Amino acid sequence: RSFARSLLRFLGFIFWGMAAAMAFGGVSVILMYKNYRYLFQESFLVFHGWLAVAAALILLPTGVLAISISAKSSRYRQGALMYLLLVLLCLEVSLVVLAQFCSIWMTSELKSTMSHLVDQYNGTHSQTPGSRAVDAVQRKLQCCGVHNYTDWLKATAASCHLPAEKACVPESCCKEKYSLCRGDLGHLEQLFQEGCLKKLEDRLHFVMLYMFWCCTVLSVLELLAGVSNGILMRHQPFRDLRIL
Repeated sequence: RSFARSLLRFLGFIFWGMAAAMAFGGVSVILMYKNYRYLFQESFLVFHGWLAVAAALILLPTGVLAISISAKSSRYRQGALMYLLLVLLCLEVSLVVLAQFCSIWMTSELKSTMSHLVDQYNGTHSQTPGSRAVDAVQRKLQCCGVHNYTDWLKATAASCHLPAEKACVPESCCKEKYSLCRGDLGHLEQLFQEGCLKKLEDRLHFVMLYMFWCCTVLSVLELLAGVSNGILMRHQPFRDLRIL
């Protein structure tokens, strides 16, 4: 019993730390969706982020209950802790499934969406949402085109302020330190040459992998907490089942 109490107290503090880790992952996912919303046609990504934030909020009272039970056993607190652990386990299974889904399905969606936006691009100073989204992504990620800058050679209209016979890319492909850059392919040193798709995929996979391992580690810790709490409940059994 003393080992179970000590382990439960330790896990209570760990749950608070994991709450911060889950909140960080959830906010990162939400911000990624907000920054690149036009590229994500479905809302699965933002739903994944809010689920992670919900799990983080539930972890806070879970940690409080674990610490308080380790100090003084209470059948009501023990029952509440078991319920919270069960809810958290369900949330984490959902997060793991969504993480795998996002990594596989959204990668193909990103490729098709970005290719379509590049084909429909109609100028650096265009006010259409698609063109503005392309410029915003290229500036934020410091990239050019879908796979690389040569994708713009196949685009229908990458309009720029250069003579018609000169090949060019949007001005959003220009490096910031070259203020006079107008997207001229004759000056490749002034342009970002890496494609945007790989950078976006790397960010998406990193965030999803982070969430996957957070949920995996947390599930193991919750099982330990459940076993420890069960040991304490065994020595102080319920007299009735009304709390359940």
